[in-house]
Amino acid sequence: MKPFARKLHTINTFDIVNALLMLLICIVTLYPFLYILSLSLSPGDISFATLHIIPPKITMANFHKVLTNDFVISGFVNTIIRTFLGTALSLMATIFAAYTLSKKYFPHRSFWTAFVVFTMFFSGGLIPNYLLVKSLGLMNSTWALILPGLISTFSMIIARNFFMALPESLEESAKIDGANDLHILFRIMIPISMPIIATLTLWIAVAHWNAWFDSLIYITDASKQVLQIVMRRIVLEGTQQMMDLNAFDDNSLAVNPETIKAATILVTIIPIILFYPFLQKYFVKGVLVGSLKG
Repeated sequence: MKPFARKLHTINTFDIVNALLMLLICIVTLYPFLYILSLSLSPGDISFATLHIIPPKITMANFHKVLTNDFVISGFVNTIIRTFLGTALSLMATIFAAYTLSKKYFPHRSFWTAFVVFTMFFSGGLIPNYLLVKSLGLMNSTWALILPGLISTFSMIIARNFFMALPESLEESAKIDGANDLHILFRIMIPISMPIIATLTLWIAVAHWNAWFDSLIYITDASKQVLQIVMRRIVLEGTQQMMDLNAFDDNSLAVNPETIKAATILVTIIPIILFYPFLQKYFVKGVLVGSLKG
């Protein structure tokens, strides 16, 4: 009984230490978010000398100020357009490329796969990309934010491995019934590939929603900038012109630059956080299956 008791004691000690470690990680992860949430709901006349996660008073004046700002509204609309359009086109192009490279009968499949993987490690660089976008006439347009990165090599390889793991008998039986490649892809392969499609959708949508550097380079019109650029100017540069902080309304005492910055951060991150739970159940399965077969 002593060895069993010693083993049980070891297991219990491990579980306790593991639980405490996970609890610590959760606290470290959640506290900044809770603090920003508390700050965004706080009136402008509070003291910021101490950190707090429960606001002494609750006001929605900060969110009202942010959500009625013209730059924030235009940035939000531009980001939504970029995210939906970019995700749809990237997902379609990635699936087409991955499905093609997953077929053993595709001529020189290994060469083309290696050629595509090569782009993961070497690229033309920032200046050639800028000159290319400029020469194509894409400057100051949404297409400059979508077309240069239409296909992610990593995502395409994950999707290719997923398609390779599917039974070949599905395709063979469909061809016997007279189905062509497009019919097989849209009517058979895509419906049973929801895990990897949901995974790719999440990756691509988050990447487009969070992207800001390409907009900083290619977009010169302030009304066409994405939300991340607007947030950057408000939070990091503290641009008064972006929020017109000197032109307060009747709620001028209820807001200040710090609470405005906190509200802007939450307005930026909450939409994409709410998007995740709808795809979470497919995410783990899609990543595991897509990464097993080379």
